[in-house]
Order: sequence, then C-alpha cells, then structure tokens
Amino acid sequence: MKRSINRWLFAVLCILQFTAFAQPRGPFTNSPQVHEDKTVTFEYLAPNAQKVLLSGQFLTGGPVEMKKGEQGIWRTTVGPIAPDMYPYNFEVDGVGVMDPGNVNYFPNERFKGSILLVPGNQPRMYEMRNVPHGSVNYEYYPSLENSTGYLVVYTPPGYDASPDKSFPVFYLISGTTDTEETFYKVGNVNWILDNLIAEGLAKPMIVVMPYGNVAARIAEQNGKPKPEDPARESEASNARMKQLENDLIKNIIPYIESNYRAIKKRESRAIGGFSRGGGQTLRAAYGNLDTFGSICCYSASASPKDMDNDFSYIGKNPEQTNAQLKLNWVSVGNSDFMYPSTVEYMNYLNAHNIKYQGLITSGGHTWMNVKKFMIESLQLLFK
Repeated sequence: MKRSINRWLFAVLCILQFTAFAQPRGPFTNSPQVHEDKTVTFEYLAPNAQKVLLSGQFLTGGPVEMKKGEQGIWRTTVGPIAPDMYPYNFEVDGVGVMDPGNVNYFPNERFKGSILLVPGNQPRMYEMRNVPHGSVNYEYYPSLENSTGYLVVYTPPGYDASPDKSFPVFYLISGTTDTEETFYKVGNVNWILDNLIAEGLAKPMIVVMPYGNVAARIAEQNGKPKPEDPARESEASNARMKQLENDLIKNIIPYIESNYRAIKKRESRAIGGFSRGGGQTLRAAYGNLDTFGSICCYSASASPKDMDNDFSYIGKNPEQTNAQLKLNWVSVGNSDFMYPSTVEYMNYLNAHNIKYQGLITSGGHTWMNVKKFMIESLQLLFK
C-alpha cells in the first residue's frame, strides 16, 4: 500500500513538472534589428509601463518615444544610422534599463547601457574580420591593501604557437566609471589589433586592461560603499591617480611579467588611457620614465600647473624627454569637453619643445572617437 502511494505521488509530481514547463511563455522581443538601409528597430516588453523612451548616442534630438503595440511590446524604428558602435538604453517610466534582447552591454559602474553595432558595407577596422585572432583572458592579481585586482589581457595571434617569443606590452586604462572590460567590449581593441596585425600595420603586442578605480574596488571588497569621485585636477583626484600608479608599478607589471611572455624593457612598455585613464596615463608615465617608453593619451590632459609642479624635469630637459619617449601621442575630439584643456596641454608641449604626435577629430567624449584614436596610435607603437 505504501509503495502504491509513493508511485501515485511520483506520478503527480511528474504531471505538475510537465505542466509547469508547458506553460505558455510570454512574447519574445527582437532588438535591435539592423536593416539593410541602416535603419534600426528597437523593441522592449513592458505591458504595464506608461511611457518608454529610446536613448542613444546615435540620436541627435534627444530620446525618442516608443509606441506600445500588441502583447505590451513597445517599438520604434530610427535612422538611417551611420555605421559605428553606439551605447543606448531604454527609459521605462523614468528608469534607465538595458535592452534585455541584446547580449552586448556597456561595462560601467553607474549607467547600464547596451551596445548597437551598425556595420559598414565592408567590416571596419574595429569589426570582426576573417583574420587570425588573438585571445582575451581574465586575470586576478594581489593588489593594494590586501585586495584582489582584476585585469583583462589580450594576447596577439600566434602567442600560444610561439612559446619562445616575447612581446611588448601596452597597459590600457579606461575612463571614469568604466571598468577593466570597457576597452575590450566597447573599444574592441582585440579586433582592432587582430585586423591591424593581419595587414602588417601594427606590431603583435600584449594589451593589459586594469580597472582604474582602485579605491572603489578596495571599498567594495571591505563591504563599504564606493567613494565619490573627486573633482578633476584636485589633490584628491591626483591621490587617486597615484594609487593606480602604485598598483601598476608594484603589482600589475610584476604580475604580467611573471605570467606572460612580456619583454622586460622600458622601450617595450607603453601606457595609454581614455578620459580619467588618460590622466592616470600621463601621471604614471611622466613619473616613471624608467618604466614606460611610450604614451597614448586619449581625450585627457595634464595642466601646465601640474606639469610644472610635479613633472618640471619634463619641460626643463626636452632633449632627454624626447630621447626617452618613442611615442608621445595626444588626441581629442573638437566638441569634447576635454578639448580646451587638451589643447592647453598640447600648447605646453609645444612651448617646451617636447615632441608629440597629435590627432584632433570631430565629435565628443565618446568611445566612437576612442576607436579612431586607437586605430591610428596602435600603428605607431613599438616601431
């Protein structure tokens, strides 16, 4: 009798389980849909929402209202959009959200955006092409104040097949609120280098991408809230930059040179960064010219005051500075909020006879511009 009851219970559970899996699913969205004419359709499922907007850097007139259709799916089609990669998100009753139909997202501490790729008629330098590809690895290393740091590391095509060969290293730091993944997932530095190397335009190199906000990481790992970002060019901001510099010199570089086949010479180490990461780049590079032989500064600057107070030897002995730096790169968009200060920094370099290569493009403080800067500057590194 007991065995019969157990069998009956088992049968009931099986029926319930099948019923649960057989329940009708909600409607699916297909977003984003890039059409042949470069228009793009976006969809978002929100049956109970009162208002849904599309917000993105490809929109010139601000967010666009979406229309609610059958089954509670909101839709809009915009464009045509110029081929490029753009961040976007939905605003649902005033709350910004990512596109759940899109697996490509923008790694950031604050806003949660998705990534739209509008491809060119031919794959652009930052798009995947049919060429040999490098590898991207996630690494953890012992960092400051007993914390654990994290890195994204690109190794070039042929790295694993050439165990006796060592490579130069480019340390690449992303901007304020960005993470160690942003140069990889938004900047597409891996595809850019794959394509440049395949065309013989860039040297094979290792790229190391650290998380630039060391203070936030230490706080998080100690169960504390993320500290506020200090004002630009303040003493607190410079102290934060010094923190990353110390982490680079004491922890990151030794870790990479112990675990990867990195050439251990200053001429084979470069450092670059965007926005805050560009400021961190300049302070780390000018403070450690015995460590770094090239600089790539994207949409960032060092003020004349900081140069005179903290790095006076750079301008006082331009011959030595020029001899030490194989590449000193500065780039910015002409509508970037960093444009005035970056031009001021360029003028300082000119006034002190410090050689550099510069690029001023159209556009603002965007990752679309950063990709342009990388495509040009990566061709010059380690040559």
